[in-house]
Parts: sequence; structure tokens; C-alpha cells
Amino acid sequence: MSTILLVGFGVTSLFAQNTTTDAAGATASDLDSLKARISEQQAQIKKLQQAVDEQQKLLERALQTTAATQPAVQPVAKTNDGTALAAASTTNVAAPVRLVPALGLGGRPDSLANPEPQKTSTGGSQNPCEGDNPSPTFIRLGGTCIVPIGFMDLTGLWRDKNAGSSIGTNFGSIPYNNTTNAKNSEFRFSPQNSRIGFRVDGDWLGTHFIGYNEFDFLGTSGATNIGVTNGAFVPRLRLFWLDVRKGKVEFLAGQSWSMLTPNRNGISPLPGDLFYSQVMDVNYMAGLTWTRQPGVRVLLHPSDKVTFGVSFENPDQYMGGSAGGGAAILPAALTGLAATQLDNGGTIGTANTVLTTPTVAPDIIAKIAIDPTSRFHFEVAGITSQFKIWNPNTGAALGAGQHFSATGAGIQAGLNVEVVKHLRLITTNFWTDGDGRYLFGQAPDVIVRSNGSLSPVHAGGTVDGFEATLKKTLLFAYYGGILIDRDVAIDTTGKPVGYGYAGSANSQNRTIQEATFGFNQTVWKNPRYGAISLIGQYEYATRNPWVIAVGAPRATHDNTIYFDVRYTLPGSIPNF
Repeated sequence: MSTILLVGFGVTSLFAQNTTTDAAGATASDLDSLKARISEQQAQIKKLQQAVDEQQKLLERALQTTAATQPAVQPVAKTNDGTALAAASTTNVAAPVRLVPALGLGGRPDSLANPEPQKTSTGGSQNPCEGDNPSPTFIRLGGTCIVPIGFMDLTGLWRDKNAGSSIGTNFGSIPYNNTTNAKNSEFRFSPQNSRIGFRVDGDWLGTHFIGYNEFDFLGTSGATNIGVTNGAFVPRLRLFWLDVRKGKVEFLAGQSWSMLTPNRNGISPLPGDLFYSQVMDVNYMAGLTWTRQPGVRVLLHPSDKVTFGVSFENPDQYMGGSAGGGAAILPAALTGLAATQLDNGGTIGTANTVLTTPTVAPDIIAKIAIDPTSRFHFEVAGITSQFKIWNPNTGAALGAGQHFSATGAGIQAGLNVEVVKHLRLITTNFWTDGDGRYLFGQAPDVIVRSNGSLSPVHAGGTVDGFEATLKKTLLFAYYGGILIDRDVAIDTTGKPVGYGYAGSANSQNRTIQEATFGFNQTVWKNPRYGAISLIGQYEYATRNPWVIAVGAPRATHDNTIYFDVRYTLPGSIPNF
């Protein structure tokens, strides 16, 4: 039994020894095999990394080839002071692709790279007309910006008297109640107040320039069927000017609003910087000084708050008779001066397409404007005009064969103040001795004495009112008035002539007055598509003559209502 146990123990010990030896050998073999596999995998990883590097190089070469086939970016031409001259031809180059390193052994990325966003370029130019704009409110042409100017109007008008002046009020010829026209009213639709034009802006050699053009459709038509078969209203030139500014000096040439027209801001010629009221009446306000005429002006800007200006504008030897204004009566021996040496309002028509009366020198206007803040504007302007005629009579006639001259002058002062937010008070006042034509031609500049000498006529005008903005609604109300002084001479016949004399016609007005109010409601507005607005105005106008004949009315008046639907074109000039 013991032998059996010893044999069993020996066999067991031998088996255990052999098992340990086999396990040790197997473990060593497995380690060698694992090391070989790891080495093999490291070799595979190295090859994958090399493949990735090769792909990176191929992709970079492909991008370089693509870029070489695209148009090159042209540099911006500049002056010696670095001012951009012309627009760069820019091309958006594709952003470089970023490769994400493989995170797994198979080389598949866990996520895709996000490409860099593409950026637009202005080519380094400071001119906004030369940059890329995804939603421009202007048209680019070369290195300039072009903006369409204008709106489409449909104006409805009702008057309690048939004045026959369409959508403009001829303040000085309102029908008297004892006339046929006063017994009838008028109602009309008209598109004539619509505007069309353009504005061009640019910078060149440090100089900013503006070209401005504007038409309406209030021109005189030769057609006789406008109210029958075709409303063929004729375009009329309103504005056509060039303005150039470099530093503190500014120059304008062309047809613009007269510098005697009140401003809202500085002495700018832009319509938005002028005050000619918010009314729908295309003749604006009684008492307002304005005209649009050719000329040149030079402005000096010593600071952003003060502007000085001098303008030289188209002259006119005006004796009255335009736009319903009363005309001066000439001496019996000098009636031939009308329409030959003196403009009586009828010198331009189908027979004469240009002003044919003689003129001596341009009207000279000087103006200073002070704008300490955007809420305050004050201005003072002065004007001087020259008149000269020749007495065509011969022999012993009084003043025969002689020249006679006179000088007219006037002063205008205005104030435009935002007294509280969104409420502005406005006043503009004018007094003149010989420049009544700037009051919409309602007063003559001069009368003629019996020997042919000239006498300037005293006249004055005022417009006073307020403008208030309530959200999308503009409210306005104004009073306007004109006073024309009497200027009388005695003719060789012993009868009085001139203006306002005893026995003169009731067309020679002493005063013209107007009270008006209205609104401008913005219905819809978008800078990319324009705006739609509704405009309404009520106007009460009256006039009083110097002389009232027996049984004749002492004065007359009319009531006018305007209603307008307007679409304004989109567009705005960028900041320079």
C-alpha cells in the first residue's frame, strides 16, 4: 500500500513538473508571437501615416492648380496719398480644406472638417461704391454709386372754385366771387407731380462729387387732347447740377434750387436738406422764397457747424404777371418794353422757347448757416440784382434814347428748431426792394416811370409753422403770407401808373395769405423695395387787392383738398 502511495506520489510529482515546464515554454512562445504582431501593426500604422501624408500633398497640389486657373485679383490703383482710384476686380478664393487626423487604425475620421467661411473683399478701397455688398441700395458704375431718384404719384384735387391751375395754386389769381369761375368747382386726378431722376456719388483724389438730376411732368404740352384721349404730360427739368467738395471748400454748377431757398441743414443743395414745406401743392407756400434756376456757387466750411456761401444765379428783369401775380402797368409811351426789355411772365412760350429779355449781371446771393446741433438751424441770406433798360423813344419824348439802371436788394432769415423730440418749429422771412420774383413771381421787381427810369418794388413774405412726427405719421401745419407795397408814378398823360395806384385792377394784390395743414402716412417701407405713403392736405388761400371798385368784392378765397398715393423708389447712398 505504501509502495502504491509512493508510486502515485512520484507520478503526480512528475506530471506536475512536466506541466509547469510546458506552461513556461508556452508563455515564452506567446510573448514572442505578440511582439511580432505588435511590430507588424506598427509597420502598418507607419504606412497609413505615409499614405495620409501623400494624400495631403496631392490635395495641396490640386488646390494650387485650381487657384492658378482662376482670374487673378487685380490690385487697387492708388494715388501718392493712398486714395483709391478704381474698383478692384475681386474673386472669392475657396478656403483651404483642413484634414482631420485618423483616429482609428482604419484611417476613417470620426468627424468631417467644417470649411472656413468665404469672405468678401473691398480690395482695400475706402470707397463704398467699390466694395462687394450682398444687398446694395445703389448701382455701381466704375468707382461711383448711382441711386435712382423719384416717386410715382397719383394726386387727387378738389377746389371749391375753378381756378384752372391744376395741382398748383396760383395764389395771386384766385377767382373773385362775382366771376364765372367762382361759380364752378373742380376735381382732377393727376400724375404730374411724379419725379424721376438719378444721383451719382464718388470719391476721386480725396474729392467727393455728386451729380444730381431730377424731372417732373409739369411741363407745358402742345397737345390739345390731354383730357380727351391721352394724358401725355410732358417731362420738365427741375434739377441738373454737379457738386464737388474737397476739404473745407465746395463748388456747385448747374440748375439747382436757388440759394435763397430756406435750408434745413447747412447750405446743402439736396432737396432733403431744404425747406419748401411738406405740402402737396406743387407751388408750395405763399410767402416762400424759392426758384430753381442755373448758376454757380462757392461754399466754405470752416467747421461742421458753420457754412458760408456765395452764389451767382440767373437774372431776370421781371415786371410781374407770372403764375397769377399782378403785373405793373407801364407808361403809355413805353408799353413796348413788356416782353422785349422786361419779362411780363409771357416771354417764354411756343413763340419764344428761351428768355429773350436783356439782363445785366447775375443775381448775387450770400448766405451763412449755423447748425450747432442737428436740432437747430439758423440762416441769414442777402441778395442783390441789377436792372437796366433803354428808352426806345426818339425826338423830344421824355428820356428818349437814354439808359436807366436800378439795383434791387433783399434779406432772408430763417430758423428751424426741434423744440422737443419729433416736433420742429419753423420760420422763414424775406423783405426785398426789387426781388419780388423770388416770392413765386407774385410781386414785380420794378415799375417804370414816365421817362423810363426804374423803381424797385417793396415786398415781403413769411412762412411759419410746425412739423411733428408720430411713429409712421408726419403732421404739418403752416401759415404763409405775402405783402406787396404800393409803387406809383405819374405818366406824361397825368394818369398814375405802376402798382397799387388808384383805379388799378383788382389783380394787383396788396396781400396774399394761406393757412394749411396735412399729414403724410407711411403705409409700408422697406429699404430694398421702397415705400408706399398716403398724403393729405387742406389749404385755405385768400387775396386782397389794393383797389376795390364800387360793388366789387373786397377780397376772395378758395378751399382746396389734396389726397395723394405715392410709391417712392428704393435706394440710398452709402456713407463716404
